[in-house]
Amino acid sequence: MKLGSVIGNIAKDLGLTLDIVSARKARIETEENQRRFCDVSLRSGELIVSERIDREEQCGEKPSCVLKFELLMESPLELHRVSLQIQDINDNAPRFPTDMIKLEISESAVKGARYRVNAAHDSDVGQNAVQSYILQRNNHFVLNIQTTSAGSKYGELVLETELDREEQKEIKLLLTALDGGSPQRSGTVVIHVIVLDANDNAPVFSQAVYEASLPENSPLKSHVITVSATDADEGVNGEVIYELSRMSDKSRNMFSLDQKTGEIIVAGNIDFEEDSKYEMFVEAKDGYGLSSDSKVIISITDINDNAPVIVLKSLIALVPENVPPGTEVGLINVQDRDSEKNKQVHCYIKQNVPFKLIPSIKNYYSLVTTEKIDRELLSDYNLTIIASDHGSPPLSSLKTIQVSVADVNDNPPAFERQNYKAVVPENNKPGHSLCSVKAHDPDWRQNGTVIYSLLPGEVNGAPVSSYLSVHGDTGVIQSVRSFDYEQFKSFKVYVMARDNGSPPLSSNVTVSVFITDVNDNTPQILYPAPEGNSFMTELVPKAAQGGSLVSKVIAVDKDSGQNAWLSYHIIKSTDPGLFKIDLHSGEIRTQRDISDSDNMKQNIIVAVKDNGQPSLSATCSMFLLISDNLAEVPELKDMAYEDSSSKLTSYLIIALVSVSTFFLTFIIIIMGLRFCRRRKPRLLFDGAVAIPSSYLPPNYADVDGTGTLRSTYNYDAYLTTGSRTSDFKFVTSYNDNTLPADQTLRKNPTDFEEVFGDLDSSPEVGILAKHILI
Repeated sequence: MKLGSVIGNIAKDLGLTLDIVSARKARIETEENQRRFCDVSLRSGELIVSERIDREEQCGEKPSCVLKFELLMESPLELHRVSLQIQDINDNAPRFPTDMIKLEISESAVKGARYRVNAAHDSDVGQNAVQSYILQRNNHFVLNIQTTSAGSKYGELVLETELDREEQKEIKLLLTALDGGSPQRSGTVVIHVIVLDANDNAPVFSQAVYEASLPENSPLKSHVITVSATDADEGVNGEVIYELSRMSDKSRNMFSLDQKTGEIIVAGNIDFEEDSKYEMFVEAKDGYGLSSDSKVIISITDINDNAPVIVLKSLIALVPENVPPGTEVGLINVQDRDSEKNKQVHCYIKQNVPFKLIPSIKNYYSLVTTEKIDRELLSDYNLTIIASDHGSPPLSSLKTIQVSVADVNDNPPAFERQNYKAVVPENNKPGHSLCSVKAHDPDWRQNGTVIYSLLPGEVNGAPVSSYLSVHGDTGVIQSVRSFDYEQFKSFKVYVMARDNGSPPLSSNVTVSVFITDVNDNTPQILYPAPEGNSFMTELVPKAAQGGSLVSKVIAVDKDSGQNAWLSYHIIKSTDPGLFKIDLHSGEIRTQRDISDSDNMKQNIIVAVKDNGQPSLSATCSMFLLISDNLAEVPELKDMAYEDSSSKLTSYLIIALVSVSTFFLTFIIIIMGLRFCRRRKPRLLFDGAVAIPSSYLPPNYADVDGTGTLRSTYNYDAYLTTGSRTSDFKFVTSYNDNTLPADQTLRKNPTDFEEVFGDLDSSPEVGILAKHILI
């Protein structure tokens, strides 16, 4: 049939549509080195001829010629066996082994003597094979057609009229062999009859059929079998020679025959996979042309000489890393041209990889995943597939295939640290780089591209974006504005790293920002209060001894650490040798006992310095009055008069005098009685300073030992009449180190009476005393 001829419709036979046939890649598969004579048209679903089919070449003289193929379809794998029966056509003419047949017939041959003529060979079978012979009309011979047990036909010349050598030495006859095909074909041979003297015995074989077994790959000139025929004649009539006849061209190239001995030897490469059996005829002739033949059957035994062949039929180019275990990613076909156990093949993967081969239909294997694969662990797998047969010794082959893993966005970005810390000094410039965050995403390309951003939040009530910014590509965090340590010391922000996958994955990390202090705040003096022009004076008893606490400078610094470590220095004093100040606490003490020659009014200017670099400082003035009685200081009396002129103070004085008249009389009597029993104390005040809580700013730095208030001092405040405007503050200290215990002020009415004298002589002082008693 011509190429492209339609044999049948596969799709129709299987009940499949053309879309399914095309989508499942229907195709004809053959074993290795086997020719594929037909194919499937994906457009029509028809089985068509793709290569010329020669029945004689494929099946020889077999009466039935069936070629077997496999129809393979994928997704899912489906395999159908296709048996294609090749019908013989009469495309071969009968052919005689030689162009001329020589017969030497003795003239003594009697009428009816038979002489066998080599049969013509027609490669066709059945009706297309040789069916008859026609002998050219002559005066001596007629043709008698015989049929062998194998079904082949040959002709015999029957002597109808005795020969006379003296009349005719040679006779040439034309023998025509006809087949039964349509159109009929024929072949001719010339029979050359030589008339001899009498030779009436033909060679006789010892066996009608000779059989031999030969292993494939036998070396050249290996012995196969020896045929033997004898002739009862003597002399030249009894000499027998052997010839091969009625054999295929392939057999003629594989074996050779010794004409004298009848030994058949190997002349070519014997391959079981090419042909497992050879049949031929051996003809024995005597010296004058009488002959007989015998059939020789040579069976080839298989040896394990073919290693399995691994064929990759299909393979997914990129396997997604999220495919479930058991996913088929490829199709493997293993073929072995040997037979029986030599053809049985075991196929497996050598390495420890997440893939395995599952036997499928016939000699097909499915390559499937055994566990979840991860591209980040390994992106390409080089699989070594080994196929081994069961022969002895076994043969094996291997094939390496590469399976590439496609990336899936299954990994969120991972930061190099669990949290980040950044330290930045206050008063920094906008754009200052604090730190850099770094996240790594093991995914590929856009799935592994990381973009950084700040998560929304607030710092001190303001959006976090108003404080910091992060570079989307590099992860560098920069300040947006300047920070103030005194406003806040630290804060936290959250940075998100997001990849560009679909859907995107992200992770967060905490960035803690610590603001370090810079010495940008001068010390703040709480006492004495520096603001205003009020007159603030401390009263120092004349009997104060050296080392007595007379006052204290209180200062704080909004900075922290060493920037808030304060030191106190007297930079100017009325009498430099009279008072000293503690470097760290700010306590002002007498350096010696106070004498009568000392100036009553003492002015001290104190400088408070912090320990920053560079150091910042503040100064204040402290006024001290050396006196046991306020009446001794007329300037203060006048000042009191001026202050009491305020309307509010006058109202308070009148109210207090009216309410307290009765109680004042009683208190004066008690003070007089107690004064008689006790002596007058040497000191009225111990000089400790009372600082109301209103002097302390709400946000001063509370650092121990840095010059701020200490918890060891507790103060009570006693205010004069009109205390809202008074600049005098009198205190009692609970520090036993201030003065000796016997010189501490005793709060008895008689003591105050002696100190202030006649209460009526100074109304303001009397009012002050009443307040003290209250």
